Amino acid sequence: MISVLYCAGLQQSRNVTRRQGIATAILPNKVTPAAPSNIMSTDSLHGLLEAAASHFPSKVAVEDPGHGEITYSQLNRSSTRISEELARAGVGSGDRVGLCAPKSLASVASLFGILKAGAAYAPVDPDAPVRRNASIFEDCSVKAVVVERSRVEALQTASPTRYAGARRLEAAPGSDIQLLQRSTASPDRSPETEDLAYVLYTSGSTGAPKGVMHTHRSALSFIDWCSHEFEPSDADCFSAHAPFHFDLSILDLYVSLKHGARLVLIGEQLGKQPLKLAPLISERKISVWYSTPSILRLLVEFGKLELHDSSSLRLVLFAGEVFPPKHQRALMARWPHPHYYNLFGPTETNVCTYYKVPGPLADDQRDPVPIGFRCSGDETLIVDENLRPVPVGTEGELLVSGGSVMVGYFNLEDRNREAFHTDEHGRRWYRTGDLVRDRGDGCHIFSGRRDRMVKRRGFRVELGEIEAALHRHPGVTEAAVIATPDEESGVLIRAFLGWAGAQPASVVELKRFSAENLPGYMIPDRFKLLESLPKTSTDKVDYQALKELA
Repeated sequence: MISVLYCAGLQQSRNVTRRQGIATAILPNKVTPAAPSNIMSTDSLHGLLEAAASHFPSKVAVEDPGHGEITYSQLNRSSTRISEELARAGVGSGDRVGLCAPKSLASVASLFGILKAGAAYAPVDPDAPVRRNASIFEDCSVKAVVVERSRVEALQTASPTRYAGARRLEAAPGSDIQLLQRSTASPDRSPETEDLAYVLYTSGSTGAPKGVMHTHRSALSFIDWCSHEFEPSDADCFSAHAPFHFDLSILDLYVSLKHGARLVLIGEQLGKQPLKLAPLISERKISVWYSTPSILRLLVEFGKLELHDSSSLRLVLFAGEVFPPKHQRALMARWPHPHYYNLFGPTETNVCTYYKVPGPLADDQRDPVPIGFRCSGDETLIVDENLRPVPVGTEGELLVSGGSVMVGYFNLEDRNREAFHTDEHGRRWYRTGDLVRDRGDGCHIFSGRRDRMVKRRGFRVELGEIEAALHRHPGVTEAAVIATPDEESGVLIRAFLGWAGAQPASVVELKRFSAENLPGYMIPDRFKLLESLPKTSTDKVDYQALKELA
């Protein structure tokens, strides 16, 4: 059951005026003519749903295997009623509303209800430690939280904010969702010129996650590019493998809606079971698949793809991490007919570069495919440490400017000043921290990271956040975490701990403690206990020595 926790307080001054939008539509298993492209024009994400409901009212919009489906008109009506419930609870233009629920028809409807209420949604991993989720909602100053009923009590207990109680969100289809509202009053708002649509929290270097703010406009810059490049239609069926707190979900949700396609929700447990994913692709006739390379590797190795019909696939999109060539080659051998795209970009930019794989990989290809050419209407710049453009072919940091770039980090003005560079013409560039080079034709080749951020299972991980969590263990005196390359998984996370406990901790105990304090994708693979960690001459942890030790 989904609930809503109302939280009418601690608003920041980043609120924005509500933008009105229009939308598009759909029909069941019959193929219907695609609506004219001009009908799809909208200046809001929820406008895509409204237009879809107008043009394809009886077509299935979202399917949750084993739990039902919902048409575009039904989804539009449910989300409108949810927005009205939120409005009665005091949610309005510029507010943030948390979302803590597994993927379901109810959570999709709730997401659009939040947008229709003029608010921005702030989704979290419902299976992450409750303390982490509570701290995210505190940081984002959410006005309310849409939450699955089974998680209400734990969230209320973990949050320092008092909630006015939970009640069922009546309009949510099949509702296991409730609403929690803050009991404190909202301060005055200072509207800005654009609507905030969502805030996605990524791992933070200080040990605390940071909220990436995107407007309707920045999301639509990416979505409109997808429409042009991938040419979706109402005959398509999209996978929704990514969780809603992961930026890959933006393509899944909104590109499918914009074109009247069908969206198949893939839950957290199902998404990790290749033996069930392969037949799902065949049975649901999925035509557009989007996930991290890790999932595609699992499908190749354990999905028995040769036993299932994959002829419906026309696009295989991957992002979030490097796709090792040997795994990509094996996948393309089993699925030779789809077009393959490498989509690249941090959460802060949506997707800023793309590469359409021209054909099967050569047997001797050892380097991953490029991250490709700029897209989403963005401009890119490669600079040296002094922020000066480098010659073609020289490695440097990738900077991105354009419509798909975030507004900034929520409530982190100092971090925003560090994250952006303003050139002599007054243009604002986001500093990605990614090291790339231009191969000579505008195609970007990825080299690595400038800082200690790594990609794991498609998620960005700041090693400092893992260290901060490990420091909470009573037996830990010091914690240092490094990442080392691994051919199979892409990256191994190794934790070195200064230990003061009476007895050495077992790996099982350390894994359990990590699971209580970190999302699953951030739990270290290896642990090593030391009397003390190696230090540099300035008495800082010597990470290079730890790498040699590893």
